[in-house]
Amino acid sequence: MKSDIEIAQESEIRHIKTIAEKLNIAEDDIEMYGKYKAKLPLKFIDENKIKKHHLVLVTAMSPTPAGEGKTTTSIGLTEGLNKIGAQTTVVLREPSLGPVFGIKGGAAGGGYAQVIPMEDINLHFTGDFSAIEKANNLLSALIDNNIHSKSKNLGIDPRTIAWKRVMDMNDRALRDITIGLGGTANGIPRQDGFNITPASEVMAILCMSENFEDLKTRLGNIYVGQTFDKQPIYARDLKAENAMAILLKDAVKPNLVQTMEGNPAIIHGGPFANIAQGTNTILATKMGLSLTDYVVTEAGFGADLGAEKFLDIKCVSGGLKPEAVVLVATIRALRHHGGASKDAYNTPDLEKVKAGFENLKKHIENIKKFGLNPVVAINAFPTDSEEEINLVQERCATLGVKAILAHGFSKGGDGMIELAEAVVEEVSSGANQFTPLYNWELPIKEKIDKIAKEIYGADGVDYTKQALKGLAQLNALGLDKLPICMAKTQKSFSDDDSLIGRPKDFRITVREFEFAAGAGFVIPILGNMMRMPGLPTTPASENMFIDNNGKISGLS
Repeated sequence: MKSDIEIAQESEIRHIKTIAEKLNIAEDDIEMYGKYKAKLPLKFIDENKIKKHHLVLVTAMSPTPAGEGKTTTSIGLTEGLNKIGAQTTVVLREPSLGPVFGIKGGAAGGGYAQVIPMEDINLHFTGDFSAIEKANNLLSALIDNNIHSKSKNLGIDPRTIAWKRVMDMNDRALRDITIGLGGTANGIPRQDGFNITPASEVMAILCMSENFEDLKTRLGNIYVGQTFDKQPIYARDLKAENAMAILLKDAVKPNLVQTMEGNPAIIHGGPFANIAQGTNTILATKMGLSLTDYVVTEAGFGADLGAEKFLDIKCVSGGLKPEAVVLVATIRALRHHGGASKDAYNTPDLEKVKAGFENLKKHIENIKKFGLNPVVAINAFPTDSEEEINLVQERCATLGVKAILAHGFSKGGDGMIELAEAVVEEVSSGANQFTPLYNWELPIKEKIDKIAKEIYGADGVDYTKQALKGLAQLNALGLDKLPICMAKTQKSFSDDDSLIGRPKDFRITVREFEFAAGAGFVIPILGNMMRMPGLPTTPASENMFIDNNGKISGLS
């Protein structure tokens, strides 16, 4: 069986100007990065066209560690929609180098449903992540320079600094460090640390910004820490926002590439979904909606994380109205949530699928709470049995939901036509009327309570003393009207990894609060969330190879 990279390398790749022509964009109006990548100027975003076009969200049931194929499904669905005459662009997040070289691999799809050039997209791409990293670390340098300065010192208390440096690599040794050692010429010693770049607030800000001026305002609103007399310090107090924006002047423009079947793909931004909002930029989504009739986009991890944040944060902030939701499921994930061990994920087991269906059923119920009736895409695997597939389709039908076998991985667009037709049917019905789960004006506790009870199925929410102290700070800073970006495990509806399926009779605990004043959301932390992952015992990098001609193998 051919690997993803072999399939991608053998596919016909078109010059990027040909892809731009499909969007009615002239060659002179794109900013090319070689033959197969380009930046799209923001002038092509047209709010009038956006209102006339259709947004489709792809999300998933609670995933196994390998993921259930949202990106593959998103790309395959785009191919299928174009095949039935619905002009469509897929809009995705950019992959992080941490997972690429760590355990999960790249994020360019798989099999015959990929975006290309796959190696470029999974590696440095157009340098957006590097620009975000540099902008983030410029602010860190300005903070420490101000503390060191005698003439311009703002009186920042080093013990209160909430801002960390970032790099786009899994490196556990950098989670907690001490800086400024070696004498007074090297600054003031203090505790610091690194987050991975997708966890940076600068990444979140890029993804939430509506235009370049909005980007600068949000950068200026970044909370740094407090002075010794308890006054808040923001990035604007350090006059950082313009310099940071200068570093992001190209990164703010969405990236144009292509699918394997020559359809347009826009890839931009890449926040994680368990600790950030988990969706691509508002600018990229609006760019796609300005240029084609349909946009297919995805939100990270399960629908309790990525989809909830996409709908309650991104859509409300950006004025977006999705008209259809595709909920990806796999038979192996249903077996997992039914109690199958990892070594039995690929072994047919009807009883495990029956039990695991409760997880999918809860996600279906949740999507309906937003006024949207999902279409379930069963991402097909060779180990799926006919009995298991029939069971899922029958049970979905009793919930008023179509469950369609998706063969994007093995057949590309030809294997996604039935799903594409079902999506168009949902959009055309006019029955889907998006409604957010909660009003941003509610108190923070009420918003959290709504998510916990309605989406997770929890009985209630508990708060540690540290969390209550953080809540008081949020109220004092006037951040209580911001939306909620829950940080919790993707493995369970609860905050306990071991509670698979559809757990009942549980409560969640908010351990502490973080907030992204620039991005514009409050982050309740449930459990121990890692903002700088570590590499596994055998990282994916060990299986990668590049020959003398620059041909790469082992990247997937």
